[in-house]
Amino acid sequence: MGKRLVWLPALCLLAGSMAWAQSGSAEKPAMYTYVSTWAVPRAMWADYQKMESSDDELLGRAVSDGTLIAFGSYSVLNHQEGQATHGSWFSASSMANLMKVLEGLRSAPDATGPVLAASKHWDYILTSHDYNAHSGTCKNGYLRVGEWSYKKGASDPGGKVMRAAMVAVLQKLFSEGALCAYQIDQETVHSSDPNSFNVAIVANGAEGIDKFDAAIDDLQKNNPATGAALDSLLEPHGHRDFLAHVDAMAHK
Repeated sequence: MGKRLVWLPALCLLAGSMAWAQSGSAEKPAMYTYVSTWAVPRAMWADYQKMESSDDELLGRAVSDGTLIAFGSYSVLNHQEGQATHGSWFSASSMANLMKVLEGLRSAPDATGPVLAASKHWDYILTSHDYNAHSGTCKNGYLRVGEWSYKKGASDPGGKVMRAAMVAVLQKLFSEGALCAYQIDQETVHSSDPNSFNVAIVANGAEGIDKFDAAIDDLQKNNPATGAALDSLLEPHGHRDFLAHVDAMAHK
């Protein structure tokens, strides 16, 4: 699966370049996303999920009143020693709304509870101009996040060609119902490599993951000439991804 994901940008690149030249930028207004990840001791997973349910209620109200665009919480499936086991995200159309909701979470009664005190923690603040999601909830979602880094000196100013190529593939899967949501992000507040970007998808059930894999395999077979683009644009050793079960999510 990791190999398939690494090839995705390269296999789409030439078609994406042509589409970009014809249509120009189709970026959407900025969407800001706050991601909070936790490495929770296994014995406290049930305690964490109880606390997360309380936070989900608060975030759900913020989506309903328009403060947030979306929120979600998840449990990681491919565990790695010392890495996150659980996490959540919420998105807004402004940093002001994002920080308003964050302050509400920080002042909640369980914000200093034992489970959080015992867990390692990482936060990320991201910006996206390329995203889509079905309104409402996704009850059987799987979150897949991939991170890539551009090679030094890669010729893709601003990442426009890469985004255009990826969006074409993701939007097709979204329109067919294989994906509940997708977004392509870069960090607004840089806590990792500023030359990197993330692609996040919420597959519509495990079947959605199979359809995602099949789409990538199809590109591999039908666009072999584009494979060389990977070497010129991406750093292959910088790729990381994870798979998680979506425990709750909603989109305006």
